[in-house]
Amino acid sequence: MEKPDLRHTASTPASVLAPRGELDLDSLGPLTAQIEAAVDAHETIILDAGGITFADSSFLRLILTTHDRADLRIANPSPTVDRLLRIVGADAFLHLYPTLDAARNA
Repeated sequence: MEKPDLRHTASTPASVLAPRGELDLDSLGPLTAQIEAAVDAHETIILDAGGITFADSSFLRLILTTHDRADLRIANPSPTVDRLLRIVGADAFLHLYPTLDAARNA
């Protein structure tokens, strides 16, 4: 699996995380660590999901756990992320936004 490129932009009171590439059990560690730090420091976590090319159930578990712990906003979901969330019905209760700006302004 290709290692994901993780980008982080601190903002107040939100933290924006923009992972890129494939996110699975083997590559999820760095994003998990970033989310843990962001949850401790910010009220809102914005996940710019436009660059995610693959995501498995371990990514889904991380998203659901983060949603339970913080105000998680998913911006610009890639077709991969959008499909995963629709298949399991998580799109019905997660906060999804078409753009990063829409998530920031929500």
